[in-house]
Amino acid sequence: MRRSLLKDNALLFEWAMRLFDPLLLALVGAVFFRLYVDDWDQLVERYALAIMGMMLVCAALFPFLGLYSPQRGVTPFEELRRLFNAWLLLATIGFTFLFLSKTGHDFSRAWSIYFIIGGFLVQFGARAAIRLSLRALRRRGYNVRRIAIVGAGDLGREIAKRILRMPWSGLEVRGFYDDDPALRGAAVEGVTIVGAADCLLRDLEGGAIDQVWMALPLRADARIRELLEELRRFSVQVRFVPDIFNFTLLHHSMTEIAGLPVINLTESPLEGGNLVLKRLEDVAVALGVLLLASPLMLLIAVGVKLSSPGPVFYRQERVTWNGERFRILKFRTMSTDAETASGPVWSKRDERRATRFGTFLRRTSLDELPQFINALRGEMSVVGPRPERPEFVERFKREIPGYMQKHLVKGGITGWAQVNDFRGDTDLHKRIQFDLYYIENWSLWFDLRIIALTLVHVFNSRNAH
Repeated sequence: MRRSLLKDNALLFEWAMRLFDPLLLALVGAVFFRLYVDDWDQLVERYALAIMGMMLVCAALFPFLGLYSPQRGVTPFEELRRLFNAWLLLATIGFTFLFLSKTGHDFSRAWSIYFIIGGFLVQFGARAAIRLSLRALRRRGYNVRRIAIVGAGDLGREIAKRILRMPWSGLEVRGFYDDDPALRGAAVEGVTIVGAADCLLRDLEGGAIDQVWMALPLRADARIRELLEELRRFSVQVRFVPDIFNFTLLHHSMTEIAGLPVINLTESPLEGGNLVLKRLEDVAVALGVLLLASPLMLLIAVGVKLSSPGPVFYRQERVTWNGERFRILKFRTMSTDAETASGPVWSKRDERRATRFGTFLRRTSLDELPQFINALRGEMSVVGPRPERPEFVERFKREIPGYMQKHLVKGGITGWAQVNDFRGDTDLHKRIQFDLYYIENWSLWFDLRIIALTLVHVFNSRNAH
C-alpha cells in the first residue's frame, strides 16, 4: 500500500496541478491588486476580468509547454527553465493583448509587473515545496519505482549510472538480468547482476519489481520479443530503451506520427513554443541594439563613405535554416572590386583587401551591426551558427562531417563557436563541434549566456579580422 499510494493517483495529481496553477495565479493577482491599486472598490470588475483572462491562457498554455508531463526524471533546473519560459510567454501574450487593444493605460503598471514576477516566484516556490515533499515521501518508501534492467552491457550500465545520479527521482535499480553466465554475481555500478533474463520471471512472482527496463542491443530482437511475450503474464510496467547511443545524435527525441512511435535521431530544437520564444528573443534584442546603436551606425556609415567610393552596405548571399538563402548585411570594409578577379575567397588573417577603416570595423566586429536588421526581418537569429556563402557550403559539406546539421537552426550574428574564439580563419572542424553542441543544448538561458559572453569577447578576440 505504501508503495502504490501516490502511483495510483498520478492522474488525479496531474489534474489537481492543472487546477491549482490557474487558481494560484488568480490569488497572486488579487493580492497585488489589493496592495498596489488605490481605487480598488471601483476597479475590481476590470481587474477581475483581466485575471480571469490570464487564468484561461495559463490553463491552455502550461500543458502545451510540458509543465504537467511526468517530472520524475526531470531535473529541478529543467523544471525551472520550463516554468520561466511559460511565464515569459504568458507575460508576452498579456502585454501584447493590452497593446493591441489599447487598454494598457487602464491597468496599474506596478500591478502588472508584480503580478508577473510574483506569480512566477510563487509558482516556483510551490513546485519546489511539492518536490521537497515528494522527496521526503520517497525517503520513507512511498512512490518509489523499483526497476529491473535486462541487459548488463554498455546501454544497461549507462541507464544505471544515470538513475543513480538522480536520487530525487524515486527510481531504484534492484538488479541486472543478463544471459551471459560469466557476468552472474558481478556488480555493475554497485548493482548486482542477479542472473539470466529468465530469473526475472521468477522474481516478478514475488512482486518486488515495479518496472522492467529492456536494455538489450537492437540485434537481439528475437530475444526481446520472447521476453516481452513472457512479461505479458505480469502486471508490471515494461520500458524499452533503444540502443541508439552508438549513433550520431543531435537533439534527439521521441514522438508519435500517425499512431506510430518514432525516434527522432536528429531534429531542430526550434519547434513549437521554442520557436516562438526564439523569435521573441530575436526581435527584442535586435530592436534594442538598433535603437541604442543607431547614432554609432550613422557615424560608421559616414566613415565608410569617406574611406572609399561605393555603397555603405555590403550585401552577400548566405545559407541559413533548412538551406534557405538570404542577403546578409554588413558595413562595407573593402573596395567594391575586391573580388572581381578572384571570385569568392575565404577571409585570411593577413589579407590586405580591407580599407584602413574597414580593418578597424572588422577588428571590433562593428561591421556586423547591420545584421541586426536581418535578425529583425527574421532572416537570421541573434544567436546561432554563423551562416556561410553558398560556394563554401558546397565545399565544406563534403569535407567536414556533420557540417550541414548546423542548418537545423537559423544562422546567427554570434554563437557558441564565436565566443570560444572560433571565428575567422580558424579550425572549421572545431567550429562545427561547437555549433552542434549549441544545437544539442539550446535553451533561452544558453542564448542569454552567449550574448553576455559576446560583449566580453568582441574586443578581446584573437581571430577577428
